[in-house]
Amino acid sequence: MTFRKKLARAVILLVLLMSSIFPALLAGEYRIKPEQALSLIRSKITGAPAPDISRAQEVIIWRIRLPRLLLAITAGMALSVSGAAYQGCFRNPLVEPYILGVSSGAACGAALSVIFPHVLPQGQLAAFAFAVAAVFISYSLARNKGQIPPVALVLSGIIVGALFSALVGILKYIAADTQLREITFWMMGGLYYATWKDAVLNLTVVGPVFLMLWYCGWQLNLLSLGDEEARSLGLSPAVFRFVILIAATLTAAVCVSICGIIAWVGLMMPHAARMIFGPDHRWVMPGAAMLGAIYLLVCDTLARTLTPAEIPLGIITSIVGAPYLLWLLRSKGRSMYGV
Repeated sequence: MTFRKKLARAVILLVLLMSSIFPALLAGEYRIKPEQALSLIRSKITGAPAPDISRAQEVIIWRIRLPRLLLAITAGMALSVSGAAYQGCFRNPLVEPYILGVSSGAACGAALSVIFPHVLPQGQLAAFAFAVAAVFISYSLARNKGQIPPVALVLSGIIVGALFSALVGILKYIAADTQLREITFWMMGGLYYATWKDAVLNLTVVGPVFLMLWYCGWQLNLLSLGDEEARSLGLSPAVFRFVILIAATLTAAVCVSICGIIAWVGLMMPHAARMIFGPDHRWVMPGAAMLGAIYLLVCDTLARTLTPAEIPLGIITSIVGAPYLLWLLRSKGRSMYGV
């Protein structure tokens, strides 16, 4: 595929992302005219008054919908980019950001915060800390004589994830009804309580990590050839894999601590990006980021508009994700994965 064709497809994705923001901003139970939304945004940017905007419209647009849209975009980017990095590191098309226990660790931290609020008062901080701890344990278990084989790392992640999932099961068993409901809704994922603070925090982490992973695209290309080939071309697979895993885990852990567990995004979007741009990670990274942002933005809009009671975002992504993966395996499996 030529450079111009790839660039044209990247521009189309960027246009789709930008054009999907405004309809998502206007969608909802409370109807707002496009000119009113533009007037308020212009007022907030320039400081000029917006006399045609009521207090209720200001709260809905500026304090509820805009931070939620920004959080959906950055969360989609975080999960997609980390998924592409994991798949490139492990040379495994079925690896996702949660493979090293990120989701189960975060769920355990969040559940502990719900049940013991006096010990762990900050739910997001507890979820983030336990997610990072789960990855650290997985990495430590896989390390053997200074070497960390990718298969051992994946297996240790599965073991640690199972352990934390069992702990979550125990916590759900002893939880009161209201606590159990809160834990369950958190684990289904959603952007119910998105604030500007959450959106800015996610952007602060996702932005630099995305730029770093994009810059390291050619190293990921070398790593995808195999450790021996990468080593012969001057790349240290163990060191580079460690750096990439830390960066991808950090952005995934921050996203999960804020949004809960949102499945399938980190698994699907890298595959979709490869179908559009090919296997080159220098194009896969930005492609996956834009596809993930578009996908999560559309799913979140559907989650809050399909029914009067908001549907958890993780349910929407799973409903779309499972048929997509089945189609991918049936139609592209032999050419992409040799199955």
